[in-house]
Amino acid sequence: MLSIIEQIKQGQLWDFPGGIHPPEQKTLSNKTKIEDAQLPKKLVLPLKQHIGAVGDILVSAGDKVRKGQVLTHADVAMSVPVHAPTSGTIKAIEPRTIAHPSGLADMCIIIEPDGHDHWSEKTPVADYHQAEPSDLIDHIRLHGISGMGGAGFPAGRKLQSGLGKTDVLIINAAECEPYITADDRLMQDYAEEVVEGIRVLKHILKPNLSIIGIEDNKPEAIEALKQCISENDGIIIRAIPTKYPSGGEKQLIKVLTGLEVPANGIPADIGIMMHNVGTTFAIKRAVVDGEPLIQRVVTVTGKTFKNPGNTWTLLGTPVDFLLERFGYKADKKLPRVIMGGPMMGFTLPHCDVPITKISNCILAPTRKEISPSNHEMSCIRCSSCADACPVSLLPQQLQWYAKDKDYDKCEEYNLFDCIECGSCAYVCPSEIPLVQYYRQAKAEIRTRKQDEQKAERAKLRFEAKKARLERDKAERDNRFKKAAEDRRKEMAATGGDDAVAAAIARVKAKQAAASAGADKKPAVAAAIARAKAKQAEAIAGANGEALPDNSEMAKLREERKRQARERKAAKQAAESVAVPQSTGDEKKDAVAAAIARAKARKAEKETDTATSKVTESAEAKAEDPKKAAVAAAIARAKARKAEKETDTATSKVTESAEAKAEDPKKAAVAAAIARAKARKAEKETDTATSKVTESAEAKAEDPKKAAVAAAIARAKARKAEKEADTATAEATESTEAKAEDP
Repeated sequence: MLSIIEQIKQGQLWDFPGGIHPPEQKTLSNKTKIEDAQLPKKLVLPLKQHIGAVGDILVSAGDKVRKGQVLTHADVAMSVPVHAPTSGTIKAIEPRTIAHPSGLADMCIIIEPDGHDHWSEKTPVADYHQAEPSDLIDHIRLHGISGMGGAGFPAGRKLQSGLGKTDVLIINAAECEPYITADDRLMQDYAEEVVEGIRVLKHILKPNLSIIGIEDNKPEAIEALKQCISENDGIIIRAIPTKYPSGGEKQLIKVLTGLEVPANGIPADIGIMMHNVGTTFAIKRAVVDGEPLIQRVVTVTGKTFKNPGNTWTLLGTPVDFLLERFGYKADKKLPRVIMGGPMMGFTLPHCDVPITKISNCILAPTRKEISPSNHEMSCIRCSSCADACPVSLLPQQLQWYAKDKDYDKCEEYNLFDCIECGSCAYVCPSEIPLVQYYRQAKAEIRTRKQDEQKAERAKLRFEAKKARLERDKAERDNRFKKAAEDRRKEMAATGGDDAVAAAIARVKAKQAAASAGADKKPAVAAAIARAKAKQAEAIAGANGEALPDNSEMAKLREERKRQARERKAAKQAAESVAVPQSTGDEKKDAVAAAIARAKARKAEKETDTATSKVTESAEAKAEDPKKAAVAAAIARAKARKAEKETDTATSKVTESAEAKAEDPKKAAVAAAIARAKARKAEKETDTATSKVTESAEAKAEDPKKAAVAAAIARAKARKAEKEADTATAEATESTEAKAEDP
């Protein structure tokens, strides 16, 4: 069985399903040579004229530029730079309407030509036969070459994908769409340069076979190419039947090789590389002449033009400049200007739209040439669209799902295999704009996929961050554990205790010290108060403020100190009153009782002395009603405390005497002494209270406050008397009840 290459060399051709034969209308513009380019008053250069990323702008408004100067910079393979089509001044960088079916605006660089057309430095390759393919690919990318057949795919990236695996190189010269003759005239007028571009591509890709696929309705172009190709070039010119859309990439591959590009695949997957005639010519200019892509051939056709034809057009040239140049006269009933051909083109929103790298035709037909589209009607299920589809899709079902926004079903029915050739819409008797539905559905699916990709990338970043944080935490925990183990080992080696145990011991020691020094809290509080007072004094002095009179606070602190000393003395007295246990010897018990009575008398004397001192201090220091009232309150509190301590001591002595007194006489003597002590303490308490009250009354300037203080003092004194009488009576009754008759 013959190989594919052998079959191709023998002249065998294949066919693709579907297709249509619309009126060609090519004779309107292919009879005259390509006209030279002319300078418009302004050039509007969109930054995005290709598929891929947009480069960074290298110029700003007001800059002077030369012809061929780089205006944008791109580092990625899917991006190509934009160059200045002529010398002039950058007037603005702003959004303008671009040549796109959406009719939306995009960022553009506006250049005002100076008319001198001065070139910047050209960078040709001295001998591309000696250059490395990778260097040539980079050179092509930097000169802004992208696919000029309509897709706008960066030529450098496309060549890179086919390095080392291209068996067949195909040059697409079919130009199947009606009215368009740009490639036809380019091959007729510049056949030698087109062939030289093919030689450059052959040097880069090194294919086993190179084919020029051209429709048989272009005999002049076929003859011109044959005259420029030698036997050593190894280039085959293959004329194919005229059928739309034989110029589609997949369809031309099928016709020339019989191979089919897989769904969602590219020709490089099956060892084939395809480039357009215009792209091949631009590659020759970039490599051999060092000229970037700054102009292209555009067909200006339609019966509304006085002189239709083809012309070299600078990129960025407004469409209305071309219309005026070729004598456009709009149809009165249906004025239309179409960018592209009648099958795959789109109507422009207005004529102030620039020519880009993928603009190959400006079509302005009359109403009779291309009838206006009527309102969409219901599908009659005639299956004409399916019969005409060159990709064997089901246009009717795709339109249903696209209209219903069921995008999953659209993908299931291979929507992205549609080449948007327009054959289905051309044959539809209901005039349904099928291609518009497909374009809208494709755009929505691409947007959703981009959103999904962004969400997936965000999820991956979040998970990576979470894993990193967990990893860092685990590393920290491991470091802490290792450090603790190292410390324990080190302490064990040096004979020391565990650090944790030592820390616990220190905490317990601090707690014990805090509990042992609980009685010292008032002193600590007083020290803190003194420190705060000093700090306040220092701050006030530093600010130049008058220091407050803290004499009252000092007096209160002194009284608190005396109160603490008295509590300590009372505690010691209570401990000393405790009667020793009975030894069983009457003499020893009597001696112990006597000692207890002596200690009680001593405690009473100390209490009396403290009370008198408090009273005298209150009398001596009470200079105004407030101070007198404070002193009286302190004195009353001291008196009440002394009463309670005296009663406690007396009751303890009495109980000890009652419990231990086996001799009735001794018990009676002890009870009598206790009663005498109690009465003496009551009298002294009354005296101290009355003195304090009288002092407060004598020194108080405010009669009402003095009267209140005196009444409170008298009430306190009466209450103390009653409590003392009650305690004495209970002690006496208890003693009399238990005392036996000697």
